[in-house]
This record gives sequence, structure tokens and C-alpha cells, in this order.
Amino acid sequence: MKIGIDITPAIYHRGVSRYAVNLAKNLNKEMGVTLSVFASSLRQSALLKEIAKNILSYSPEISTHASFNEKCKILPYPQSILEKMWQFGLNPVSNYLKDLDVFHSWDWIQPPDKNIPIVSTIHDLAILKFPETAHHQILRAHKRSWEKLKENKSHLIAVSRATKKDIMDLLGYPAYMIHVVHEALPEEFRKVSDAITEEIALNIKNKLSLNKPYILFVGTREPRKNLLRLVEAWQSLAEDFDLLVAGNKGWDQIEEKAKQFKYEPRFMGRVDDQELSVLYSYASVFAYPSLYEGFGLPILESFYLGTPVLTSNNSGMIEVAGNAAELIDPESPADITRGLRKILNENKAEQQKRMQRMIIRQQMFDWKKVAQETVEVYKRAIEDFKQ
Repeated sequence: MKIGIDITPAIYHRGVSRYAVNLAKNLNKEMGVTLSVFASSLRQSALLKEIAKNILSYSPEISTHASFNEKCKILPYPQSILEKMWQFGLNPVSNYLKDLDVFHSWDWIQPPDKNIPIVSTIHDLAILKFPETAHHQILRAHKRSWEKLKENKSHLIAVSRATKKDIMDLLGYPAYMIHVVHEALPEEFRKVSDAITEEIALNIKNKLSLNKPYILFVGTREPRKNLLRLVEAWQSLAEDFDLLVAGNKGWDQIEEKAKQFKYEPRFMGRVDDQELSVLYSYASVFAYPSLYEGFGLPILESFYLGTPVLTSNNSGMIEVAGNAAELIDPESPADITRGLRKILNENKAEQQKRMQRMIIRQQMFDWKKVAQETVEVYKRAIEDFKQ
């Protein structure tokens, strides 16, 4: 099976970028798969080329510069320009697509070629559920792409059953064309975490001034992440535990809003994987009371590093957490406090039982399984396309 995949998301430094790279790497290891990669960027072309080389290095067919160029097509345009070209009937990737059996795209941009089946991954529909958090141009681009997917009868991959339901309810997509394939813990994060020595951990702990027990939150500071309710819920625990907030600033003005409370969290900004691993490892609890997630990858990260998780009883988070996390009503600060206290007050036996559940749960999500299930979706899409 000749598969093409768009790896442009690899430059975005978000969950979708790790999904794209890990999926491509593991597809390339599957028997019977010949993988080609495509990307489009004006300023990040060199980086994308290096990422493509890393992905395709698993392929025995890539032994020369010429064979690499046959399997990799990187266009020197930003995706906004590429989309305009496609809208006006220009298709600079038509020669690249013509020899493929299937092409894997993302839900915000689709190639115009109707001579090949398209499979697209949708991680969530937060942009529809929380439209106030999205720029109107981004929302329009997604809507155009979704219409094109429906028009071309493309098969979709949803990263959770919750996302599949959202696609059916909000986009009117038929159930038989939506396939649930869960994500898995990024291999890069696992490698970085496993390589941390006691000395490295101690240096990072000192650098980040982790001197007091703390509750950890990880994520972009936006309304959907529900950080303000977490800050409110933490107030009665603040004398004994800090609240550390790691992640990009976002647009919710949380720092300003948090000043209404007696105790304010520590805002740490974006941290690298090594620092994040240490933050997880030393945290008393990882708190993730989001209002909505398509999947909830930080839950798996925390499980892997042995830190108990408090998360919401909704959307994709339930599917990831299972019985291994403390589930709460994210709209109730009192229930968030209850969940935090329950974890913090567990005795040794209860902690060990939770740890076992976390280990079992984390091992259920595997990239080889993701790749195999994705190949099955490709087969379905190809069969439907021929009919």
C-alpha cells in the first residue's frame, strides 16, 4: 500500500505535531506499507526536511538522495497560500499524489485531487464548541475543509469515541465513515523521560525552585482549560501545596484574573520535555480539569511518570483516564477540591493500587497499534473509493 501523509503539523510544537510524526514513523515500520511524506511551509522548509529524513530513515528503500527526494515533497509555501492555489485549481502536488493509494491529511486543509481517497484525522471540535477562542479566518478554513471532506466522501479518524460523536452531531458525518483510533504516548517524550538521571532531575528541580509540595497543571492558558476554577478549588490547599502552571500564555488573562484570590499560582511558561518530565515526577497531583478535550495526552504523560491524575468526567478524558484517575465535575470548584483532597489523603495501599491501574491504563495506548488500526482505515477508504 502506497501511503502519502502530510507532516506539516510537525512544526507546530503541539499535540497534533507529535501525533503526525509518531504516526508517520510507525506507519513506515508496517509490513506492506510504502510511505511518502508531504509538507508545505515557507520558513520551516529546512526543519521539515530534517523531520522527513528522520521519519523515512526507517525505510529500507531510502538509501540515496534521489530515493529520498522521490518519497519527500516539501513545498516552499505557507499553507494559507497553498490553500488559495488549490481553491483556484492549481495543484503543485498532483504528480506527487498520482501514484499513491491513499493520502492522509488534517482537518483544516485538503488537497483538491479527487482521484485519490483521502483520510483525515480530527482531534477535536473545540473550534466549534468554543468558537470565541478561534480566529474567524481559522474557523472559516476549517469549515471549508470539512465541507470538502464531506463532498469527497472521505473517511475520518477520530481520536476518541467522544470526538466521533461530536463529528456526527456537529458536522453531520455518517457514523460508518468515522473510525475511532486512539492516540498514544509520544515516543520522544518517553525517551526523554527515561534518560533523566537523578543528577539531571536534581538540577532541574533546583532551577525551577521546586522546594514545596505542589499540584501541577499543564496546558495553554485558555478558557477551555478551566484553570480559573482550579485556582479557586486550590485555595483551601494553598498553605500546604503550591499550584504550578506550565504551558503557553494563551489568551485568557488568567494571571490578571487570578489576583482576585488570596493565593496565586506560579506561572512557569512553556517548559521543554526534560523539565516537564521532572515537573510531573515530583508533583503530588497532576490536575487536568478541562471543560473539553478530544483525547487528553497529558493524562498519559502523568501516568507514565507515576503521578496521580485528577481530570474531568467528560469528553475524551474519560476514555484515556478510565478507572486510573480521579474524575470530577469540572464546573464545580467544590468537586475539584474534593478530588484533590481524596488523592492527597490516600494511604500507601491506596496509592499502590492507583499506581497499578495507571501502569495498566498507560500500556493500553501503543503506537504500533495506532499504526495498524490506521492502515485498516486506509483499506476501508480505498475499498469505498473504488465502488
